[in-house]
Amino acid sequence: QVQLVESGGGLVQPGGSLRLSCAASGFTFLYVMSWYRQGPGKERELVARITSTDRTTNYADSVKGRFTISRDNAKNTVYLQMNSLKPEDTAVYYCNLRRAGNDYWGQGTQVTVSS
Repeated sequence: QVQLVESGGGLVQPGGSLRLSCAASGFTFLYVMSWYRQGPGKERELVARITSTDRTTNYADSVKGRFTISRDNAKNTVYLQMNSLKPEDTAVYYCNLRRAGNDYWGQGTQVTVSS
C-alpha cells in the first residue's frame, strides 16, 4: 500500500533553513508529488509540487524564492529545501500523492520557526 514518510522537521530560528524529506513506497514513483502545510488554526494549503519526468515545479506565492522542491526518482524521495524561514512558516508539513482521484498523505512533520 502507499506509504509516505516525512522527516526533517524541527525548531529553527527566523532566517534559518531546513530540508524536509518524504520517502515514498507502495506505488510507482511516476506521479506529481506535492508538499502541503497546515499552520495553527489554518486550513491545509499547497506549498509546492513537482512533476515526475520533466520536474516542472509550482510554488505558493508565499514561499517563492525561498523554498525549493526536488525529487530523486531513483530513491523514491521528494525533498523540500526551505531557506529564509519566517515565523509564519510554522506548520505541520505533509507530503502528498494524488493518484486516480485519491489523495494520500504522510503523517506530517512539524516545523517551528521561532527565536
